[in-house]
Amino acid sequence: MYEAVSLLLEKFFLLANFKLLSIGSSVEEEEKKKHVTSYDITCFKPGDLLEVPRTLFIHFGIYLGDNMVAHLMPDILPAFTNDHRQIQKVVTNKRLVLGVIAKTARIRVDTVDDFAYGGCILVNHMDVHFKNKVLSGEEVVCRAKKLVGTTEYSLLWNNCEHFVTHCRYGSGVSFQTDKQYPSKQELQYWKLPFWSQPPGIEIKFCEIVKMIIRDQRSVLASMLLGLASIFYLGLAPSTTLPTIIIPFTLWMVG
Repeated sequence: MYEAVSLLLEKFFLLANFKLLSIGSSVEEEEKKKHVTSYDITCFKPGDLLEVPRTLFIHFGIYLGDNMVAHLMPDILPAFTNDHRQIQKVVTNKRLVLGVIAKTARIRVDTVDDFAYGGCILVNHMDVHFKNKVLSGEEVVCRAKKLVGTTEYSLLWNNCEHFVTHCRYGSGVSFQTDKQYPSKQELQYWKLPFWSQPPGIEIKFCEIVKMIIRDQRSVLASMLLGLASIFYLGLAPSTTLPTIIIPFTLWMVG
């Protein structure tokens, strides 16, 4: 069934010149190998919180020891198969995107190399925000291992950052999607120039927006408003596209 869905999506995205690759694509696997880097794991301790900065986000994981990391990733494949060998393969972009859309994820265990994907790794960088709340390494590892498996995914309420903060600090939060301001250490790390550091830099979403998105009635309301605009203004791209895109976006991130 997964292959059928993938085939339909490939045909659809082909119209927009965006071709998705099949599971286990040798081309994508080769691309993954190009980014593999050997890391000095001797500086990691079981229970450490690992961060890998990306272009638009930060990926998080919990170091379990023996070169293994537990981390949460959107993945559509567990919804179609229980074959552990297939699921444990490196998650392709297609699996990840479909997982986000379907709100399906998996807390998986990978090597440090597969987890970091060639990026630099920060260790326990979030401890400054949770003083006196850091759990013991043994407890952190135990929490992470208990949660390994398929789970629901939500960009705002259940992402990889919620997973690691729950394991290490006892409560799941996400600074990437909450209203928050960068610390002096973060500003220094990202090497932002002084003119780009006004007080109160908001990272992504304010609390009011999150409250609106959390209420799934906003999906219905946006759809009704879109239909009303089509009725009064006529059927056109300027009315039809927002009617489709806005409710879908609210449903997906919510």
